[in-house]
Amino acid sequence: MRVLITGAAGHIGGHVTAALLAAGHDLVLTDLLPVTEPRAARVHTGDLQDPALVREAMAGAEAVVHLGAIPHPNDTDPSTLFAHNCLTAHRVFEEAGRAGVRRVVAASSMAAVGLAWSPVPVSPSYVPLDEAHPSVLRDPYGLSKAALEEVARTAHRRWGLDAVCLRLPFTGTGDRLGHFLDACAADPAGQRHDLWGWLHTLDAAEAVRRALETELTGCHVVNVTAADTTSALPSAELMARHHPGVPLRSGLPDHASLFDTAACTELLGFTPRRTWRTAGAERRT
Repeated sequence: MRVLITGAAGHIGGHVTAALLAAGHDLVLTDLLPVTEPRAARVHTGDLQDPALVREAMAGAEAVVHLGAIPHPNDTDPSTLFAHNCLTAHRVFEEAGRAGVRRVVAASSMAAVGLAWSPVPVSPSYVPLDEAHPSVLRDPYGLSKAALEEVARTAHRRWGLDAVCLRLPFTGTGDRLGHFLDACAADPAGQRHDLWGWLHTLDAAEAVRRALETELTGCHVVNVTAADTTSALPSAELMARHHPGVPLRSGLPDHASLFDTAACTELLGFTPRRTWRTAGAERRT
C-alpha cells in the first residue's frame, strides 16, 4: 500500500516508518525537517501549512498516517500552537479526501480529554478512563487534539474516508523512556495529570500499522496505552493518594493502567504488550 507519513522525522515517525517498511508498504515521507530514508518512494521537506506541499506529497497515496504537529504546549504563544495543529490537521484530511484516500490514521493524544496539560488541578470523572470520558479541557494543546478528532469525523462525513485517531500518552523508548520513569519514581505526583500512562514506541508503531491494515469503516477514537503505569506504587494507591474519591468502574489490580483500552483490542485486534516491569532491559531499548 502506498502510505504518506507526515511528521516522519519525529520520534514516533521514525519507528512508524521502520514498521511500515518492514510490513512491505510503499512510503512517501514528509516533515519540516529533512528525512533520510533511501527506501522511501519519495521524501518531501516542508510545512504542512503549505497546500501545494501537502497536495504534492498526497499524490498517489492510498492511506495517510498523520503524525506531523507541534507535540507539546507552547507557553509563549498558545494561539499559534492551536492554529498550527488545527490548520495542518484540516489540510491533511482535506487533501486526503480530495485525492480519494480511503484511510487516515492520525496521532491524537490523551491530552484531548484535558487532564494532561491542565493549568489547574483536575481529576477524571472515573477510571479506567475510556474514550467517552467528558472533556475537561483548559489548555490549547489538548484542545488542538480534540479539534483533530472532530476534523476526522467531518472528513469521514464529507469524503467517506475511514479514520482512526489514536489517543497516545507519553510515548518513548531508550533514554527518553528511562528519564520519564525516573521522574515518576522521584515524584509520582508529577504525573498525576497523566494518570501515569505511557506507551513503548514500538507498540505505538504497531498500533499505527494495525489501524492502517485492519478492516474497518467509519471514524474511530481509540485509547492506546501500556497495560501498566509508570509508577512502582499500586494503581489503587496512586488513585487514593492523588485522586481521592474518583469512582472506579472496575478493579485496579496491582499496577494496572488507569485507561480503558478495550476498543484498541476489539477494533484493531491489538493490545500493547511491552512493560518495563518484567523486562527491565526494554526500558532502555
